[in-house]
Amino acid sequence: MDLAQILSNSVAFIIAPATIAYALAAIGLSVQFGYAGLLNMGIAAYMAIGAYGYAISVLTFGFPWWGGVLVGIVGSVIFSLILGIPTLRLRGDYLAIVTIAAAEVLRLLFLTATFDSVTGSADGLSGYHNSFRAANPFPEGTYGFGPWEMSANGAWVTTIGVLLVAVSLLVVWALMRSPWGRVLKGIREDEDAVRALGKNVFSFKLQALVLGGVFGALGGVVYALPSSVNPGSYVTSLTFFVYTALLLGGAATVFGPVLGSILFWVLQTFLGNILPGLASIGVLPVSSSQASTLRFILVGVALMLIVIFRPQGILGNKKELTFVK
Repeated sequence: MDLAQILSNSVAFIIAPATIAYALAAIGLSVQFGYAGLLNMGIAAYMAIGAYGYAISVLTFGFPWWGGVLVGIVGSVIFSLILGIPTLRLRGDYLAIVTIAAAEVLRLLFLTATFDSVTGSADGLSGYHNSFRAANPFPEGTYGFGPWEMSANGAWVTTIGVLLVAVSLLVVWALMRSPWGRVLKGIREDEDAVRALGKNVFSFKLQALVLGGVFGALGGVVYALPSSVNPGSYVTSLTFFVYTALLLGGAATVFGPVLGSILFWVLQTFLGNILPGLASIGVLPVSSSQASTLRFILVGVALMLIVIFRPQGILGNKKELTFVK
């Protein structure tokens, strides 16, 4: 067991595409859940829409890579409207039920063989990288240093991902300091009081759902940029992992989703390497494959402990979350 290599692999995920994708999705959840109080349990669906919208538009319809990104964004807006219009006038738990069901329905649609020629069915989609890589301004070579060393294509993906995160953070920071953001926080605290002031609560909720969905779709695009799109990646557990990252960093904070995503992936990678290593030398009384699965159990336990003992997260303010009052 090479501890130095394990640490290097773990630290590399600080700026990995998966970490960036989770950060964008967690930013979207922060707008919906942290600031607006909307319990969206289908963030995996938004990531799938972003990824498949991007891949299908580029691969099947010949869109440029930036056109594929726009298709993913438009798809997320339409999905939000379909889910939000019939549910946001009802109690908050209806949105949770609808979104988790819709996410699974959407995954099964991508998985079914009926649309194999478009979605690739169980095999997913690949080979849609030419347009994006043709726009790469980095010459061939190696970039970065130490555990963050990457190819030109990797540097291009990372650059786009980091820029999207930076723009998303700036948008959230500006909006939450504006009157719109203050109304959103008021809805989270007491929507009846905000309604009594003459504000259209339904409209504000729908706007928050749409905005958060756009960030989630961008996360799906970044998730798909390095390799391929596969329906097995967008299961319900993906939603729980993004929630874990969000709650770890702080649900109603600007930078909490990014910090939480970084810590989540670094710890996931570390445990995914160290646990099988400990099993191989007899420290853990399980096989290496069982030890690798053990990290998901630890993630579940960590999520429960966060909600119980530190629901506001590392950067959060306890007063910002209504469910801990």
